[in-house]
Formats: sequence, structure tokens, C-alpha cells
Amino acid sequence: MKYIISGTDRKNSNTLKIAKIVQSLFAKKNESFEIIDLAELNLSAMMGPFYGAEAPAGIQAAIQKINDSEALYIVCPEYNGSMPGILKYFIDHWKYPDSFEFRPVAFCGLGGMFGGLRPVEHLQQVMGYRNAFIYPERIFLTNVWKHIQNDSLTDSIALGLLEKQVDGFSQFCKALSEHKLDALSRRK
Repeated sequence: MKYIISGTDRKNSNTLKIAKIVQSLFAKKNESFEIIDLAELNLSAMMGPFYGAEAPAGIQAAIQKINDSEALYIVCPEYNGSMPGILKYFIDHWKYPDSFEFRPVAFCGLGGMFGGLRPVEHLQQVMGYRNAFIYPERIFLTNVWKHIQNDSLTDSIALGLLEKQVDGFSQFCKALSEHKLDALSRRK
């Protein structure tokens, strides 16, 4: 299974709306992606003295999905010049190397004028440090709140960029898998 991470715990977020749009674009290519919505995870159960301890069952299940994933697509809003703290905190509980190494990863940033450029760059640093395979074509959606109506993306240029990225990322993942370079093949 492949997963899209909706990188904020804000309820009814634009991030989740974009994650669902991306999921539908993959579905049009007969690719199945499940969404991991951070708003549905109780990461607060891991705060304080529990940091670094065994995660509660729901969070363990989400981390296991990451470990077993064929690929990850992260939709990330910009919060104060970086990724949301909750996303970083979630990533900090992933297991190395299982969650990261040789895992294909793609990014879509959301924000104001810069479209989530900074958080995507920060995510690339984290994933690169942990030896993930980063798909080089990133998407940055500027002023996203202006371009979502009825849970649809109204900006045809942005939608075209997402479609192109989805197509390329699908090919990227297939190529890595065919050559047994991806995380699941290398684990065997």
C-alpha cells in the first residue's frame, strides 16, 4: 500500500482537502493511496514522559503503515516558516531505517506567497538525511485557500502540475520497484 500523509492536525484543513484531491488523481491512474490524517491520530498521548517510549496502539499502527509502505506522498502546510510541529513530532517517532531508507517520497507544499517552499525543503533535509528516495518534482500551492471550492482545486495550472507530478511519481516508484531498489525490495 502507498500512503498520503496529511501533514497537520488541524480539523477540516486545506491540507486534507489537497490530500484527497491527490488521492483521486492517483486513483485515476489505478493507483491506490490511503490517507494518514494526523488530525485523526492522538499524538498528544505521546507527549511529556512518554516521548521515546512505545507508542499507543493507534499510533503504532500508523507507524507500521509507514514501515510497510511502498511509497509516501506528503502534503505539508507552512507553519511559521517550517512544517507543522505535529508532523515533525510524528516523523520523530518513526523507526530508522525501516520507515525511511530507500522509501520513495514526494512532496506538495501549501502556503501563502511561497506555497510551502520552506517546509518542503525541511522535509527533504529530514528524508535525505535518512536515505529516502526523494522524487525531485515538488509542488508548491500558493494562496491555496483562494483556490479550493467545494473540496475541489479551481486553479487549472496547479491541478495540471499535480497531475504531472502524480504521473511522474508513479513511474518513479515503479522503476525503483522493478529494479529492486525500493525499501520493500531491499528489506527482503
